[in-house]
Amino acid sequence: MKVHFIAIGGSAMHNLAIALCQKGITVTGSDDEIFDPARGRLEKYGLLPESFGWHPERITSDLDAVVLGMHAREDNPELLKAQALGLKIYSYPEYLYEQSKDKLRIVIGGSHGKTTTTAMILHVLAHCGIEADYMVGAQLKGFEVMVRLSHTAKVMVIEGDEYLTSPIDRRPKFHLYKPNVAIITGIEWDHINVFPTFDIYREQFSKFIDLIEPNGTLVYCDEDKEVHRVAVENQRTDIQKLPYICPEHRVENGVTYLANRTPLMVFGHHNLLNLTAARLACRQVGVTDEQFDEAISTFEGASKRLELVKKSDSCAVYKDFAHAPSKLRATIHAMREQYPARRLVACMELHTFSSLTQEFLQQYAHSMDEADVRYVYFSQHALQLKKLPDLHPEEVKAAFGGNVEVFTDSKKMLDCVIALMRKCVSADAPATDTITQSHNNAINLLMMSSGNFDGIDFAQLADEII
Repeated sequence: MKVHFIAIGGSAMHNLAIALCQKGITVTGSDDEIFDPARGRLEKYGLLPESFGWHPERITSDLDAVVLGMHAREDNPELLKAQALGLKIYSYPEYLYEQSKDKLRIVIGGSHGKTTTTAMILHVLAHCGIEADYMVGAQLKGFEVMVRLSHTAKVMVIEGDEYLTSPIDRRPKFHLYKPNVAIITGIEWDHINVFPTFDIYREQFSKFIDLIEPNGTLVYCDEDKEVHRVAVENQRTDIQKLPYICPEHRVENGVTYLANRTPLMVFGHHNLLNLTAARLACRQVGVTDEQFDEAISTFEGASKRLELVKKSDSCAVYKDFAHAPSKLRATIHAMREQYPARRLVACMELHTFSSLTQEFLQQYAHSMDEADVRYVYFSQHALQLKKLPDLHPEEVKAAFGGNVEVFTDSKKMLDCVIALMRKCVSADAPATDTITQSHNNAINLLMMSSGNFDGIDFAQLADEII
């Protein structure tokens, strides 16, 4: 079997290409540019194109399938050639469904928590010896690639993104997976460039429920009023509905325990919700609660999701993928719960199309209030790339509630962070301002972005502070 990838260098696309190569399928691909880590990983598996650019001559009649990435445009010359030849053209999610249509599909949807919940399920299944194929949106410890496709697994675990399927298919990706077990973790308006109103955005999750296979299961967060609404308004009687809330727990000496004394390596209200969703999904494939607790106690978290960079006795540096308002609130609150006696410096980058849009900015009001020091950064260059109007720092400050300091220069922000953190972790720091008067010299730093603050080396930043 031969499959060609148009835009093979994408984060999801290159992982699918590698997964098919590992399955024994002949894979080729093209792209106009490919960066690390995709470039190095494709090269490792012999899949890196010999030259960059689009080459219609690579599209031949003997191809069994062409997979089209979001990075390609409708007038891509390779796509036009494939259409002219009448080849089977799949989007990324269409091909995942094609490879998993005979398996039990667990699909995790929601505005936030998808990656962590997916990672938890996979960790538990692996611990219990249950073979599973998967697609997840981040690199997970113990998993070489972000996609696995096999001939033998009877279960497929899929992180269900609500963004568009492909340049020629405007459906949300998670509408194509037809889950046997569907999870909705939360609903908060996102992707304003695709879903211009919240009602349109929320409707995608209602459709997601409609697409659950007959006799399937819906696992949903009953603490989220919008999730509750779409779940209870749905009239289907042929599916099982399992609502969940945060489980009983306690925090002792910086460790979170479930009510049965199971210690966890992750923390925060949102992670406990994710854990409960994962538990209910795992029950559907025969995992007992005792097996789940034993496995989840060794789960260290997904990459960039409240990920510890470095810590000392009095300071910890974390990074997180948080960028939407609810994610900021949840992540900051988690840090507060886990380290109640420590000061917290929180930095976030406005990086996505939605977050840099003046209309959407108002959603961030008071989202960082629980932090002691609140820094917000955005790049004028990012605005230009996304063809958005200019933003003024005062507009951003007002949108957050007036209690943040706004930077348009990442180096200046980092200099402020490093100076403040060094001052506070020093045993000799004089109590001359609010932050050093309010607590002892224990302090944490939380860096939040779906980008990277213009290329910050987080490990080096932590070394400079601690």
